[in-house]
Amino acid sequence: MKRWLCLLLLGAAPGLRAYRLEGEVSLMVRDPSGAALAAHVKLSSGISGSVWESDTDDGGRWRVRHLPFGPYQLHVSHAGFSVYTDRIEIRSEIPQVREIALPLETMETAVQVLDSISLVDPHQTGTVFQVERRRLEEQPFSAPGRGATSVLNTLPGWITEANAVLHPRGSEYDTQYVIDGMPLADNRSPGFAPGIETDGLEAVHVYTANIPAEYGRRLGGVVELFTRRNDRPGHHPEIVLRGGSFSTAESYVSESYVSGRTAILAGVRLAQTERFLDPPAIENFTNHSGMAGVTLRVERDLTPRDRLEMYLHSNTVNFLVPNEPHQQEVGQRQDRRNQETAGRASLQHVFSPGSVGTVRVMVRDLSARLWSNPLAVPVFAAQDRGFREAYLSAAMTVQKGSHLVKFGADAQTAGLHESFFYQDRSPQTFRFEDRRRSREAGAFVQDRWQLGRFTVDAGVRWDRYALLVRESAWSPRLGAAYHWAATGLVLHASYDRAFQTPAIENLLLTGALEGLPARPSRGNFYEVGVRRGFGGVARLEVNQFWRRFQQFADDEVFFNTGVSFPVAFSSARIHGTEARLEIPGRRGLSGYASYSNQSGWGSLPLTGGLFLGQDVEELIRGRGRFAITQDQRNTARAQVRWQAHARLWMALGSQYASGLPVELEEGADRGNFADRFSPRILDRVNFGRGRIRPAFSWDVSTGVEIWKHENRSARLQVDLLNAGNRLNLINFSGLFSGTAMAAPRSVGAQLRVQF
Repeated sequence: MKRWLCLLLLGAAPGLRAYRLEGEVSLMVRDPSGAALAAHVKLSSGISGSVWESDTDDGGRWRVRHLPFGPYQLHVSHAGFSVYTDRIEIRSEIPQVREIALPLETMETAVQVLDSISLVDPHQTGTVFQVERRRLEEQPFSAPGRGATSVLNTLPGWITEANAVLHPRGSEYDTQYVIDGMPLADNRSPGFAPGIETDGLEAVHVYTANIPAEYGRRLGGVVELFTRRNDRPGHHPEIVLRGGSFSTAESYVSESYVSGRTAILAGVRLAQTERFLDPPAIENFTNHSGMAGVTLRVERDLTPRDRLEMYLHSNTVNFLVPNEPHQQEVGQRQDRRNQETAGRASLQHVFSPGSVGTVRVMVRDLSARLWSNPLAVPVFAAQDRGFREAYLSAAMTVQKGSHLVKFGADAQTAGLHESFFYQDRSPQTFRFEDRRRSREAGAFVQDRWQLGRFTVDAGVRWDRYALLVRESAWSPRLGAAYHWAATGLVLHASYDRAFQTPAIENLLLTGALEGLPARPSRGNFYEVGVRRGFGGVARLEVNQFWRRFQQFADDEVFFNTGVSFPVAFSSARIHGTEARLEIPGRRGLSGYASYSNQSGWGSLPLTGGLFLGQDVEELIRGRGRFAITQDQRNTARAQVRWQAHARLWMALGSQYASGLPVELEEGADRGNFADRFSPRILDRVNFGRGRIRPAFSWDVSTGVEIWKHENRSARLQVDLLNAGNRLNLINFSGLFSGTAMAAPRSVGAQLRVQF
């Protein structure tokens, strides 16, 4: 068995958790006689709106890498020659290599563009959203550590709770980030780990249905982040400076260097703010944070067929836990620190024009600490937890006729440590310490088959999980799409079987307390949908989804420390409707509108948690169902952008949320909370319905290009957020969520200088 696993790891692909779904285009341009011809090349994506445009080298060679999957349009031109146009499909890591002979201008163009649905991918069998570089760079001002979260929050089906905790389609712990092949399956919200920013990203690729079989562990939503590469020779620094309300200041400085077959990128980030988390009080007590991080990436083409990439990053975040008014009065101070250091290496080999293999290895260390001063109330708490992870994956992708087959495997082990202490005013004390090692492995195979207007994705994966429990599962994945050319519609449907491992944060403690260790969640995800492009002007996508869970993962907040403990409900059902309209750009106008209608119910009993001094007997022993904490029925977001001048743009955005449920004890009303919360906060709670009242805000942004010369530029952007200064409540006091305020009116500005 061990021998079989080793052979599979060496001959497979970025197996279970981390796979960069991106490809490459390599061109050789010649004149009619066959001689090399320097030309201008433009590659554009109607789906993401991204454009790659530059000249070939003197030998007629041109290459662009790290392209998200999808259809592209290619334009090659040179004075005195006819323009060459073609459509290119990127569906795998296998490089697209083409030789192009430009005909003389007197001759007819060799290839004609046929694409009338360039805004829609006719072969996509599930829900995938792409966010291009321009939108990432123009993302409105946000607190440090929330860059990627803010982008995802604009997509249908995604909502954030307090402290930027993401919920894809109602799931709690089920977001997986994949950063240039590095899988991050733990909670990436600012309170748990150093946040992910959008500076230096080329694109974001988001899956919520028909998730490829190569992905495992976290399937609520898979977020691929493509970092920016600079293929221009020489040194190219970039400086980003931000500042705004709540004494927020942030700087990001990077330097890329390209020489021959080697590319190097180094970056440094520093930031501070006085509003890091979403506070439980309007006054925003003790909410300071400071952070620092460094990144280094090296790429080297060892041969025309072999590429080596190495990546290293280290980030530290120090912050204070926001106080409630009574905690501020007694002088409480609680400090937290999150640290992460990670490194990875990958080697890719092109075996033939139709096959490519990749091997990746990663090591990562993440730690989180909490400590309090002696004045902390209602409890004095201290925590030190973390894990050290080692990961290996391997894969093979093969194109054979109309079939694209990918198979692979991976293995991962992590050493967990947890130390937790608290003392209340009794004085009752509690202390817990433990260390364990997790082991996970898996394998997958998947096939994409294109037959005319039909596309079928079929795959299966096997997972093995061993920590507090040992379980394994087979997970089939199926998806189909049909391009109804007469109407321009793409109809699609999918089924995903999910095997999702428990949240790693404080898992050992909750398992020890209950004597019932958290088990992996098992789910069945269904989706049907339709997408359509409208004459190259707009794109509309509408989806209906259903999700069914056993052992549905959630968490319980430990007072307002920001520390949470995983819980699991026996089952859950979530269903919803999503719609998104996008206008990539027409006469200077562009924008989007997203809407989600969602409902979710969980069933008792639950396991896990750390409930102190609270009557939870009904939750632990009882039966019945209730609205899950992510059950926000209606969510809408929109933005309109106007390119007023070649160097000036303006945008107006808005957000609406119908409100999350509130967990109240039976018979509780406004009077039960009058001594803890101000009337303004209580006004934002509908105690009769057991829900927070709807939230609404609108934003204004403007940007100007103040200097540009060739590839060098300086751009200034100013944002006014929550311009109406409305008091919006995110969460209200309960077993599974603390109280949290959304930000009031705030102003931010950023200066981006590129060389």
